[in-house]
Amino acid sequence: MKVLHFYKTYLPDTIGGGETLINQIAKGTQLLGVSVEVLSLSQNIDHKTLEIDGHLVHRCQTSFEIASTPFSISAFSRFKELAKQADIIHYHFPYPFTDILHFVTQANKPTVVTYLSDIIKQENLLKLYRPLKHRFLESIDHIVATSPNYLESSPILSRFADKTSIIPIGLDKNSYPKSSNEKLNFWKEKCGSRFFLFIGVLRYYKGLHTLIEAAKNTDYPIVIVGSGLMESELKQQAKDTGVHNIYFAGRLDEVDKLALLELCSALVFPSHLRSESFGISLIEGAMYGKPLISCEIGTGTTYINIDKETGLVIPPDDSVALRQAMDYLWNNPIEAAAMGKRAEARYWELFTAKKMAESYVEIYKKLLSEK
Repeated sequence: MKVLHFYKTYLPDTIGGGETLINQIAKGTQLLGVSVEVLSLSQNIDHKTLEIDGHLVHRCQTSFEIASTPFSISAFSRFKELAKQADIIHYHFPYPFTDILHFVTQANKPTVVTYLSDIIKQENLLKLYRPLKHRFLESIDHIVATSPNYLESSPILSRFADKTSIIPIGLDKNSYPKSSNEKLNFWKEKCGSRFFLFIGVLRYYKGLHTLIEAAKNTDYPIVIVGSGLMESELKQQAKDTGVHNIYFAGRLDEVDKLALLELCSALVFPSHLRSESFGISLIEGAMYGKPLISCEIGTGTTYINIDKETGLVIPPDDSVALRQAMDYLWNNPIEAAAMGKRAEARYWELFTAKKMAESYVEIYKKLLSEK
Protein backbone atom coordinates (compact mmCIF):
# COMPACT_ATOMS: atom_id res chain seq x y z
CA MET A 1 0.00 0.00 0.00
CA LYS A 2 1.37 3.41 -1.01
CA VAL A 3 0.15 6.66 0.58
CA LEU A 4 0.89 10.17 -0.67
CA HIS A 5 0.58 12.99 1.88
CA PHE A 6 0.12 16.56 0.69
CA TYR A 7 0.45 19.69 2.85
CA LYS A 8 1.75 23.22 2.47
CA THR A 9 4.94 22.69 4.48
CA TYR A 10 7.01 19.82 5.82
CA LEU A 11 10.35 18.93 7.31
CA PRO A 12 13.10 20.01 7.08
CA ASP A 13 11.89 23.47 5.99
CA THR A 14 9.50 24.07 8.87
CA ILE A 15 8.71 22.43 12.19
CA GLY A 16 5.21 22.84 13.57
CA GLY A 17 2.20 20.83 14.63
CA GLY A 18 1.14 19.81 11.12
CA GLU A 19 4.64 18.78 10.12
CA THR A 20 5.10 16.77 13.33
CA LEU A 21 1.77 15.02 12.82
CA ILE A 22 2.57 14.00 9.23
CA ASN A 23 6.00 12.78 10.31
CA GLN A 24 4.55 10.67 13.12
CA ILE A 25 1.88 9.20 10.80
CA ALA A 26 4.52 8.45 8.19
CA LYS A 27 6.90 6.71 10.59
CA GLY A 28 4.15 4.82 12.36
CA THR A 29 2.40 3.54 9.24
CA GLN A 30 5.72 2.56 7.65
CA LEU A 31 6.21 0.12 10.54
CA LEU A 32 2.89 -1.44 9.51
CA GLY A 33 3.96 -1.98 5.91
CA VAL A 34 2.79 1.26 4.30
CA SER A 35 5.02 3.00 1.75
CA VAL A 36 4.85 6.75 2.38
CA GLU A 37 5.77 9.79 0.31
CA VAL A 38 5.15 13.45 1.14
CA LEU A 39 4.68 16.37 -1.24
CA SER A 40 4.93 19.93 0.08
CA LEU A 41 5.83 23.44 -1.01
CA SER A 42 9.11 25.15 -0.21
CA GLN A 43 10.90 28.44 -0.62
CA ASN A 44 14.18 26.53 -0.72
CA ILE A 45 14.51 23.55 -3.03
CA ASP A 46 18.23 22.97 -3.40
CA HIS A 47 17.25 19.31 -3.18
CA LYS A 48 13.80 18.78 -4.68
CA THR A 49 13.51 15.24 -3.34
CA LEU A 50 15.16 13.96 -0.19
CA GLU A 51 14.67 11.15 2.29
CA ILE A 52 13.55 11.79 5.87
CA ASP A 53 12.93 9.03 8.42
CA GLY A 54 12.62 6.37 5.74
CA HIS A 55 10.20 8.15 3.39
CA LEU A 56 10.66 10.36 0.34
CA VAL A 57 9.87 14.06 0.63
CA HIS A 58 9.17 15.91 -2.62
CA ARG A 59 9.18 19.72 -2.65
CA CYS A 60 7.78 22.15 -5.19
CA GLN A 61 8.84 25.77 -5.44
CA THR A 62 6.36 28.25 -3.96
CA SER A 63 5.24 30.59 -6.76
CA PHE A 64 3.33 33.16 -4.69
CA GLU A 65 1.31 33.58 -1.49
CA ILE A 66 -2.18 34.89 -0.80
CA ALA A 67 -3.17 35.53 2.84
CA SER A 68 -0.22 33.42 4.07
CA THR A 69 -1.31 30.54 1.82
CA PRO A 70 1.46 29.34 -0.53
CA PHE A 71 0.63 28.39 -4.12
CA SER A 72 2.81 26.52 -6.61
CA ILE A 73 2.44 26.23 -10.36
CA SER A 74 4.79 23.25 -10.56
CA ALA A 75 2.82 21.36 -7.88
CA PHE A 76 0.03 20.50 -10.34
CA SER A 77 2.19 18.33 -12.59
CA ARG A 78 4.25 16.92 -9.70
CA PHE A 79 1.18 15.98 -7.69
CA LYS A 80 -0.48 14.34 -10.70
CA GLU A 81 2.66 12.30 -11.35
CA LEU A 82 2.98 11.12 -7.74
CA ALA A 83 -0.75 10.48 -7.35
CA LYS A 84 -0.70 8.00 -10.24
CA GLN A 85 1.69 5.82 -8.23
CA ALA A 86 -0.25 6.10 -4.95
CA ASP A 87 -3.08 3.93 -3.63
CA ILE A 88 -4.32 6.57 -1.15
CA ILE A 89 -4.13 10.39 -1.17
CA HIS A 90 -3.92 11.86 2.32
CA TYR A 91 -4.58 15.61 2.62
CA HIS A 92 -4.23 17.80 5.70
CA PHE A 93 -6.80 20.56 6.14
CA PRO A 94 -7.00 23.57 6.09
CA TYR A 95 -4.93 24.51 3.07
CA PRO A 96 -7.08 26.07 0.30
CA PHE A 97 -4.55 25.34 -2.45
CA THR A 98 -5.19 21.64 -1.78
CA ASP A 99 -8.82 22.03 -2.84
CA ILE A 100 -7.79 23.56 -6.17
CA LEU A 101 -5.09 20.94 -6.74
CA HIS A 102 -7.53 18.14 -5.93
CA PHE A 103 -10.11 19.22 -8.50
CA VAL A 104 -7.70 20.29 -11.25
CA THR A 105 -5.63 17.09 -11.21
CA GLN A 106 -8.57 14.69 -10.75
CA ALA A 107 -6.38 11.97 -9.29
CA ASN A 108 -9.35 9.60 -8.82
CA LYS A 109 -7.81 7.78 -5.87
CA PRO A 110 -9.32 7.10 -2.40
CA THR A 111 -8.87 10.22 -0.28
CA VAL A 112 -8.44 10.96 3.40
CA VAL A 113 -8.40 14.37 5.07
CA THR A 114 -6.99 14.98 8.52
CA TYR A 115 -8.99 17.99 9.70
CA LEU A 116 -6.52 20.05 11.71
CA SER A 117 -8.57 23.18 12.31
CA ASP A 118 -11.45 25.39 11.25
CA ILE A 119 -10.37 28.54 9.46
CA ILE A 120 -10.63 31.31 12.04
CA LYS A 121 -8.67 34.39 11.04
CA GLN A 122 -9.40 35.30 7.40
CA GLU A 123 -13.16 35.93 7.72
CA ASN A 124 -13.62 37.95 4.50
CA LEU A 125 -11.62 35.56 2.34
CA LEU A 126 -13.43 32.67 4.01
CA LYS A 127 -16.73 33.89 2.53
CA LEU A 128 -15.23 33.54 -0.94
CA TYR A 129 -13.58 30.21 -0.15
CA ARG A 130 -16.56 28.59 1.61
CA PRO A 131 -18.27 27.07 -1.48
CA LEU A 132 -15.01 25.49 -2.67
CA LYS A 133 -14.26 24.24 0.84
CA HIS A 134 -17.65 22.53 1.17
CA ARG A 135 -17.36 20.99 -2.30
CA PHE A 136 -13.86 19.72 -1.48
CA LEU A 137 -14.88 18.13 1.82
CA GLU A 138 -17.97 16.59 0.18
CA SER A 139 -15.71 14.94 -2.42
CA ILE A 140 -13.38 13.39 0.17
CA ASP A 141 -13.95 9.73 1.04
CA HIS A 142 -13.08 9.96 4.73
CA ILE A 143 -12.39 12.77 7.21
CA VAL A 144 -10.43 12.42 10.45
CA ALA A 145 -10.97 14.73 13.41
CA THR A 146 -8.21 14.79 16.00
CA SER A 147 -10.48 14.90 19.07
CA PRO A 148 -14.14 14.35 19.99
CA ASN A 149 -14.13 17.91 21.37
CA TYR A 150 -13.36 19.38 17.97
CA LEU A 151 -15.86 17.19 16.14
CA GLU A 152 -18.60 18.31 18.54
CA SER A 153 -17.74 22.01 18.39
CA SER A 154 -16.93 22.47 14.68
CA PRO A 155 -19.90 23.59 12.54
CA ILE A 156 -18.02 22.38 9.45
CA LEU A 157 -17.29 18.88 10.72
CA SER A 158 -20.89 18.47 11.89
CA ARG A 159 -21.95 18.62 8.21
CA PHE A 160 -19.81 15.57 7.46
CA ALA A 161 -20.22 13.59 10.69
CA ASP A 162 -21.38 10.51 8.79
CA LYS A 163 -17.95 10.05 7.21
CA THR A 164 -15.80 11.43 10.03
CA SER A 165 -13.94 9.38 12.62
CA ILE A 166 -11.74 10.44 15.52
CA ILE A 167 -8.04 9.64 15.65
CA PRO A 168 -6.13 11.60 18.30
CA ILE A 169 -2.67 12.82 17.37
CA GLY A 170 -0.06 10.45 18.76
CA LEU A 171 3.66 10.67 19.45
CA ASP A 172 6.34 8.01 19.69
CA LYS A 173 8.37 8.68 22.82
CA ASN A 174 11.07 6.26 21.68
CA SER A 175 11.77 8.50 18.67
CA TYR A 176 12.68 11.43 20.93
CA PRO A 177 16.41 11.77 21.70
CA LYS A 178 17.45 11.33 25.31
CA SER A 179 19.04 14.34 26.95
CA SER A 180 22.64 14.07 28.10
CA ASN A 181 23.70 15.04 31.61
CA GLU A 182 25.71 17.83 30.02
CA LYS A 183 22.60 19.32 28.42
CA LEU A 184 20.53 18.91 31.56
CA ASN A 185 23.18 20.60 33.68
CA PHE A 186 23.56 23.43 31.17
CA TRP A 187 19.87 24.29 31.24
CA LYS A 188 19.58 23.75 34.98
CA GLU A 189 22.28 26.34 35.52
CA LYS A 190 20.57 28.71 33.08
CA CYS A 191 16.93 28.31 34.17
CA GLY A 192 17.08 26.79 37.64
CA SER A 193 15.64 23.54 38.91
CA ARG A 194 12.00 24.75 38.85
CA PHE A 195 10.32 26.73 36.07
CA PHE A 196 7.26 26.89 33.83
CA LEU A 197 7.76 26.02 30.16
CA PHE A 198 5.99 27.01 26.95
CA ILE A 199 6.91 25.32 23.64
CA GLY A 200 5.53 26.39 20.29
CA VAL A 201 5.68 28.69 17.31
CA LEU A 202 5.01 32.26 18.47
CA ARG A 203 1.72 32.83 16.66
CA TYR A 204 -1.23 35.15 17.31
CA TYR A 205 -3.44 32.43 18.82
CA LYS A 206 -0.93 31.07 21.36
CA GLY A 207 -2.09 33.41 24.14
CA LEU A 208 1.43 34.46 25.10
CA HIS A 209 0.30 38.05 25.68
CA THR A 210 -1.82 36.61 28.51
CA LEU A 211 1.14 34.68 29.89
CA ILE A 212 3.27 37.84 30.01
CA GLU A 213 0.46 39.74 31.75
CA ALA A 214 0.04 36.88 34.26
CA ALA A 215 3.78 36.92 34.98
CA LYS A 216 3.74 40.49 36.30
CA ASN A 217 4.98 40.72 39.91
CA THR A 218 5.86 37.02 40.07
CA ASP A 219 9.30 35.60 40.70
CA TYR A 220 9.06 32.05 39.36
CA PRO A 221 11.00 31.52 36.11
CA ILE A 222 9.11 31.09 32.83
CA VAL A 223 10.88 29.79 29.72
CA ILE A 224 9.42 30.34 26.24
CA VAL A 225 10.84 28.06 23.54
CA GLY A 226 10.07 28.94 19.95
CA SER A 227 10.24 31.68 17.37
CA GLY A 228 7.77 33.32 15.04
CA LEU A 229 6.17 36.51 13.82
CA MET A 230 5.09 37.56 17.32
CA GLU A 231 8.54 37.32 18.91
CA SER A 232 9.61 40.97 18.84
CA GLU A 233 6.14 42.13 19.89
CA LEU A 234 6.10 39.77 22.87
CA LYS A 235 9.58 40.79 23.98
CA GLN A 236 8.52 44.43 23.80
CA GLN A 237 5.42 43.69 25.87
CA ALA A 238 7.54 41.99 28.54
CA LYS A 239 9.87 44.98 28.59
CA ASP A 240 7.04 47.52 28.74
CA THR A 241 5.26 45.72 31.58
CA GLY A 242 8.42 45.22 33.62
CA VAL A 243 8.40 41.41 33.46
CA HIS A 244 11.93 40.17 34.14
CA ASN A 245 11.37 36.48 34.89
CA ILE A 246 10.59 35.31 31.32
CA TYR A 247 13.45 33.87 29.31
CA PHE A 248 12.91 33.79 25.54
CA ALA A 249 15.03 30.83 24.47
CA GLY A 250 14.21 31.11 20.75
CA ARG A 251 13.98 28.11 18.45
CA LEU A 252 16.00 25.20 19.85
CA ASP A 253 16.98 21.83 18.49
CA GLU A 254 15.21 18.74 19.79
CA VAL A 255 17.90 17.83 22.33
CA ASP A 256 17.80 21.23 24.03
CA LYS A 257 14.00 21.40 23.90
CA LEU A 258 13.67 17.98 25.50
CA ALA A 259 16.20 18.82 28.21
CA LEU A 260 13.99 21.77 29.19
CA LEU A 261 10.92 19.53 29.02
CA GLU A 262 12.55 17.02 31.36
CA LEU A 263 13.56 19.74 33.81
CA CYS A 264 10.45 21.95 33.93
CA SER A 265 7.90 21.91 36.73
CA ALA A 266 4.88 22.29 34.44
CA LEU A 267 3.92 23.01 30.85
CA VAL A 268 1.87 26.16 30.30
CA PHE A 269 -0.10 26.35 27.07
CA PRO A 270 -2.34 29.46 27.05
CA SER A 271 -3.68 29.27 23.46
CA HIS A 272 -6.92 31.25 23.48
CA LEU A 273 -8.41 30.79 19.98
CA ARG A 274 -9.83 27.78 18.13
CA SER A 275 -6.97 27.97 15.66
CA GLU A 276 -5.25 25.81 18.30
CA SER A 277 -7.08 22.63 17.46
CA PHE A 278 -5.03 20.18 19.52
CA GLY A 279 -1.66 21.14 20.99
CA ILE A 280 1.18 18.72 20.32
CA SER A 281 3.26 20.40 23.02
CA LEU A 282 0.60 19.35 25.52
CA ILE A 283 1.09 15.72 24.49
CA GLU A 284 4.85 16.15 24.87
CA GLY A 285 4.33 17.55 28.36
CA ALA A 286 2.07 14.64 29.26
CA MET A 287 4.54 12.18 27.72
CA TYR A 288 7.21 13.47 30.09
CA GLY A 289 4.91 13.40 33.13
CA LYS A 290 4.37 17.14 33.53
CA PRO A 291 1.24 18.84 34.90
CA LEU A 292 -0.45 20.96 32.25
CA ILE A 293 -2.15 24.34 32.08
CA SER A 294 -4.43 25.00 29.09
CA CYS A 295 -7.53 26.99 28.14
CA GLU A 296 -11.05 25.79 27.44
CA ILE A 297 -11.54 26.69 23.77
CA GLY A 298 -13.66 23.73 22.68
CA THR A 299 -10.81 21.90 20.99
CA GLY A 300 -8.45 19.01 21.63
CA THR A 301 -6.47 20.89 24.27
CA THR A 302 -9.05 19.83 26.87
CA TYR A 303 -9.14 16.32 25.45
CA ILE A 304 -5.48 16.04 26.38
CA ASN A 305 -5.64 18.03 29.61
CA ILE A 306 -8.45 17.15 32.02
CA ASP A 307 -9.09 19.83 34.63
CA LYS A 308 -7.86 18.96 38.14
CA GLU A 309 -6.80 15.52 36.89
CA THR A 310 -3.85 16.01 34.53
CA GLY A 311 -3.51 19.73 35.20
CA LEU A 312 -5.63 22.86 35.27
CA VAL A 313 -7.99 24.24 32.62
CA ILE A 314 -8.75 27.97 32.69
CA PRO A 315 -10.88 30.41 30.67
CA PRO A 316 -9.15 31.78 27.56
CA ASP A 317 -7.46 35.18 27.55
CA ASP A 318 -7.72 35.48 31.34
CA SER A 319 -4.42 36.55 32.91
CA VAL A 320 -5.84 36.40 36.46
CA ALA A 321 -6.95 32.79 36.06
CA LEU A 322 -3.62 31.89 34.45
CA ARG A 323 -1.72 33.51 37.33
CA GLN A 324 -3.83 31.59 39.85
CA ALA A 325 -3.21 28.31 38.03
CA MET A 326 0.55 28.86 37.97
CA ASP A 327 0.50 29.90 41.62
CA TYR A 328 -1.35 26.71 42.55
CA LEU A 329 1.06 24.36 40.76
CA TRP A 330 4.08 26.27 42.08
CA ASN A 331 2.87 26.23 45.68
CA ASN A 332 1.58 22.64 45.65
CA PRO A 333 4.42 20.58 44.14
CA ILE A 334 3.15 17.24 45.47
CA GLU A 335 -0.26 17.63 43.86
CA ALA A 336 1.39 18.99 40.70
CA ALA A 337 3.58 15.88 40.49
CA ALA A 338 0.51 13.66 40.92
CA MET A 339 -1.21 15.49 38.06
CA GLY A 340 1.88 14.93 35.94
CA LYS A 341 1.77 11.18 36.60
CA ARG A 342 -1.88 11.06 35.59
CA ALA A 343 -1.07 13.07 32.44
CA GLU A 344 1.58 10.50 31.50
CA ALA A 345 -0.85 7.64 32.09
CA ARG A 346 -3.35 9.35 29.77
CA TYR A 347 -0.63 9.69 27.12
CA TRP A 348 0.06 5.94 27.15
CA GLU A 349 -3.67 5.20 27.00
CA LEU A 350 -4.66 7.54 24.16
CA PHE A 351 -1.84 9.43 22.47
CA THR A 352 0.84 7.04 21.28
CA ALA A 353 1.98 7.07 17.66
CA LYS A 354 1.43 3.31 17.48
CA LYS A 355 -2.25 3.65 18.32
CA MET A 356 -2.64 6.52 15.84
CA ALA A 357 -0.86 4.67 13.02
CA GLU A 358 -2.93 1.52 13.50
CA SER A 359 -6.12 3.58 13.27
CA TYR A 360 -5.03 5.26 10.03
CA VAL A 361 -4.04 1.95 8.45
CA GLU A 362 -7.50 0.58 9.26
CA ILE A 363 -9.04 3.51 7.37
CA TYR A 364 -6.68 3.05 4.42
CA LYS A 365 -7.53 -0.63 4.15
CA LYS A 366 -11.25 0.04 4.43
CA LEU A 367 -11.14 2.65 1.65
CA LEU A 368 -9.18 0.33 -0.64
CA SER A 369 -11.60 -2.53 -0.07
CA GLU A 370 -14.56 -0.24 -0.82
CA LYS A 371 -12.97 1.07 -4.01
